[in-house]
Amino acid sequence: MNWFTRKSYPEFWEAYKSCFSKTQEQNIEQIRFVVFDTETTGLDTKNDRILSIGCVAVEDLKIKISDQLELYLKQDKFNADTVKIHGLLKEGKLIKVEESKAIELFLDYIKNAVLVAHHAAFDVAMINAALTRLGLPKLKNKVLDTGHIFQKTKIDTSKTHYSLDELSDRFKIPLHDRHTASGDAYITALLFLKLVSKLNTNSKFNLKDLEKTQKRIGLL
Repeated sequence: MNWFTRKSYPEFWEAYKSCFSKTQEQNIEQIRFVVFDTETTGLDTKNDRILSIGCVAVEDLKIKISDQLELYLKQDKFNADTVKIHGLLKEGKLIKVEESKAIELFLDYIKNAVLVAHHAAFDVAMINAALTRLGLPKLKNKVLDTGHIFQKTKIDTSKTHYSLDELSDRFKIPLHDRHTASGDAYITALLFLKLVSKLNTNSKFNLKDLEKTQKRIGLL
């Protein structure tokens, strides 16, 4: 990329970076959360590629259906074995964009929102890998993991790893459009709100109460 060789960054990155000039709001009712998910060609964060990104915003602890983003990426790398999971073919009628354009649109959408995902480390790593390929720094957003947040509820401490299917079943969340990026983002948004309602028991509850604990859990 030209901006990489010049040691300068494109306007869309500078616009994204400028969103972080103010201190992050701590009152969770005042924060814009963006719940997101990626569908990928596989689980290798270095060699696999993003196929689609789905996002939905949560503000005032309510899902904003009108505030969402769905992107499909052109597939330079194709893994036929994963099609049965996400259903995304290399060709088809979906409008697809280049990886660079998808990242630009994603950054413009999320701005300084607090990102939320289930087992977020994987999705963040995939986005950061794409940023690296573009010669750009890593994501600057704070990130919450619904897997970690569930641990904070102490509802079930029998194990450290819970799939999205397991927690959706526990909280009676319908699995509509499971294994599509937008579908999984919406399911995760519902899960996030249910977990917050379990934890939000006092007036001083804020963003720090949702942030990651030191104990590491798996990516998947």
